[in-house]
Amino acid sequence: MIEKYFDEICLKIYDSRDEMGKEAAGEAAKCIRKLLERETEINCLFAAAPSQQEFLAELCREKDIDWGRINAYHMDEYVGFPVGDPRSFSGFLINTIFDRLPFKSIHLINGEQNPDREAKRYGSLLDSFPLHITFMGIGENGHIAFNDPHAADFQDPVSVKVVTLDPVCRMQQVHDGCFESLEQVPEYAITVTCPKLISAEYIFCIVPSSKKHDAVMNCLTGPIQENCPASILRRKQNTGMYIDKACAGEMAGADWGG
Repeated sequence: MIEKYFDEICLKIYDSRDEMGKEAAGEAAKCIRKLLERETEINCLFAAAPSQQEFLAELCREKDIDWGRINAYHMDEYVGFPVGDPRSFSGFLINTIFDRLPFKSIHLINGEQNPDREAKRYGSLLDSFPLHITFMGIGENGHIAFNDPHAADFQDPVSVKVVTLDPVCRMQQVHDGCFESLEQVPEYAITVTCPKLISAEYIFCIVPSSKKHDAVMNCLTGPIQENCPASILRRKQNTGMYIDKACAGEMAGADWGG
């Protein structure tokens, strides 16, 4: 494992996706246990994407976690998809973690509802308690959740909003195997905003794959601004980023200093 720091981000580079997922889950489990020593219950926000598969699978295998004291939320959903639809993010998380662990509560975004009303409802829900951990990834265009560069606002006044997805973001869903063609990918989504995502006490950002290399490089070494939404993570204390060597590219070299 190679460890480097970029402002507040602690970057850890692993040889493989499997090792990355296992180590990230192990550190996340330690963080959860530590928080549960202090809090009666905690609130966790989850990302839904193939990039999270290894991490979520390993997290489900962790022992000695009282999941009955953990409330689960997720960060985005397509407009038009009902809860549990196989193409939806709620459906992904139900299959990969929510149905596999005995959470105290699970709160899902319903893409079939009126988008503006559902965004307001979910935002009010998130505003009613503190977030303890955000588990997230980074998109090929540098987005976090569905805050694409054109929609990201580091000072966003709301916690959840409706957005139009940019073509790069939509094409990523095809690359990930979630849809067969761009035409099948919805154009609109409901997303948790940048300020709410990073309001969590701890952030675990898991980003495998060479397809994410440019986005991660921009996040870590470019200017901190909305055209790379993930760059805001460099201002957030207690942020860990976990990547594999395929994503790291030249950063995996021992003499690469950033």
